[in-house]
Amino acid sequence: MKDASRVTIICLLAFGVLVLASASRAQTRPPIAQQIAKTYGLDSFGQIEAIRYTFNLELAALNIKLSHKWEWEPKTGRVSYEGKDKAGNPVKATYLRSELGSQPANVKDEIDPAFMNDQYWLVFPFHVIWDTGADVEDTGKHKLSFGKGSVERVVVKYSSGGYTPGDTWELYVGSDNRVQELVFHHGGSAKPSLVVATFAGYKKAGPLLISTEHRGTADDKPLRISFSDVSVRLTGSDNWINAQ
Repeated sequence: MKDASRVTIICLLAFGVLVLASASRAQTRPPIAQQIAKTYGLDSFGQIEAIRYTFNLELAALNIKLSHKWEWEPKTGRVSYEGKDKAGNPVKATYLRSELGSQPANVKDEIDPAFMNDQYWLVFPFHVIWDTGADVEDTGKHKLSFGKGSVERVVVKYSSGGYTPGDTWELYVGSDNRVQELVFHHGGSAKPSLVVATFAGYKKAGPLLISTEHRGTADDKPLRISFSDVSVRLTGSDNWINAQ
């Protein structure tokens, strides 16, 4: 994997915003924010012991095609990774995010940032509620970029913390409270500065609703992000439930 590809992955989304601002800055969320999160299974997230998924990225303009395989335990912060290094050699790592400071450089500088980016694509509807450093606004009906008609536009702007203060996400939400499109504006000078992508290929993995297919553009260049091999394991069970 080329250096440029790693930078592109990290900069696609504001992976760092999971480092939340203080609770005192928590903003009042419009009702639609809670409705979106509930639609994706927020009320049942406490039942999730572990999530498995493979993040796949294709950027034809930069000749980038890669996959990251993850197993994430939200309650413990344990993360397992399988992928490749810059030379294309297989890499595996398992670590606790609470002990990130003691991990090797490749985990701190490459693997964990990639985990944050990929996890945001997987469960961003939950971050609309989770992330206290974001201002969330329901701006009413707006036209879709790819689809037909108008849907509710919810703007999530990170005013502090995060990868870059000023990062802004626009969620285009249908009457069923499912995200249909996402527009990401980078708050800094890093590229890509604008990502527009669909939310499609919906599947249920246990109680969670997952969008497995995102097609669009990154600075007007073709982009495809997809998730494969998605499954969850519930608390008290040894069985994995495949998304379908």
